Amino acid sequence: MRLCGRAAGCYVGHKAPSEARTRRMSSIRNACLAALAALFCLAAPGVAQELTALAHVRPSDTTAKATPGGGVELVLALDRPVPWRVFTLDAPPRLVLDFSELDWSGLSPETIRARGLGEISMGRFRPGWSRMVVALDAPLAIASAAMTTTDGGAVVTLRLDPTDPESFAARAGAPPSALFALPEPVRDLPPAMPRQRGDRPLRVMLDPGHGGIDPGAERAGLREADLMLTFARELADVLRRSGMEVHLTREADAFVPLEARQSLARAAGADVFISLHADALAEGRARGATVYTLSESASDAASALLAERHDRADLLAGLDLSNHDDVVADVLMDLARLETQPRSERLADAIVAALGRSIGNLHKRPRGHAHFSVLKAPDIPSVLIELGFLSDPRDRERLADPSWRRRAAEAIGEALAEWALIDAAEASLVRK
Repeated sequence: MRLCGRAAGCYVGHKAPSEARTRRMSSIRNACLAALAALFCLAAPGVAQELTALAHVRPSDTTAKATPGGGVELVLALDRPVPWRVFTLDAPPRLVLDFSELDWSGLSPETIRARGLGEISMGRFRPGWSRMVVALDAPLAIASAAMTTTDGGAVVTLRLDPTDPESFAARAGAPPSALFALPEPVRDLPPAMPRQRGDRPLRVMLDPGHGGIDPGAERAGLREADLMLTFARELADVLRRSGMEVHLTREADAFVPLEARQSLARAAGADVFISLHADALAEGRARGATVYTLSESASDAASALLAERHDRADLLAGLDLSNHDDVVADVLMDLARLETQPRSERLADAIVAALGRSIGNLHKRPRGHAHFSVLKAPDIPSVLIELGFLSDPRDRERLADPSWRRRAAEAIGEALAEWALIDAAEASLVRK
């Protein structure tokens, strides 16, 4: 079949197609174009629906139910089998399930709530791995645990039976795993950085709170972990434009333990550590930005509650926090803080003043003190900024507003620049 040179659609040697055939060909062509458009939309960045290689949880087939005798049966349905492990941790009793990374979309903790099960957290725990942590109201031993494959994927079935606290504690602990417990790459820490004296760019470590398995506060469709990562990126842009060197403790929705956040700051040779949060209070009312520094005693009951919530995130993520501090190390760190703590206080005061001038939305007590573990680095001036509270509707509106966040970021940048000048001048007076 060939086209003549006079007119498209003029067939030489064949009859012209019938009207019905033309309609069918047009319908097929349109269907192909629609399919191509759909594929393009799936692959385009930024769209809600995207292709992913992750295994998925099937919420409709995932259940939890009480069993006779006070036990629990938990069934997790997946769209395909993946490597996994399960174990318990004590003080408090917790059930921990690790999977080669899963997409938990659509699975609500309420879906698998059953008698005997308390708070449930799930999400990305470390690169390539996801974790579900289930708080247990009472000691429950793993009586059986198995993954069975099906035509449509895989099903993990766990049966938990009541046990006594002593037996539970004896069996608790993460088992060795060649898959999960891969050694971290060895990285030599740089030598201790001298105090900044204004002769080089200020090094700032921004710490977007929470992430991964720990979403932080959640209200009205907003997640603290997401908001703070967005704000950290925006603040980093502002600081870099002013000539500062900026690092982030996390660049994605990933869990980073509290102690690791300090280690990352030290490895980067940071001059300043700024932790970013937007919490929620279940009781009472709180509104506006607050800037915290480290203290053994909290400035008020709400501050103590916030510090407890922040530290509790590591516990809920399934970490073992039973390590004991070294007495000698504590003394040395306290000596280091004699110099660092006043610098942290001045930085916090500068940020409060700048935020007051720029956004004006400050808490009634904008300067707070509490025992935040993330602020415990003895050699780096550290502050924690609660930009607002997701439990307050007006704060939620501001935190979701890019224009408001930009003004807040510029205020923090102004405060840092002002503080750095004064801090450098002071450093020149300190005997080396």
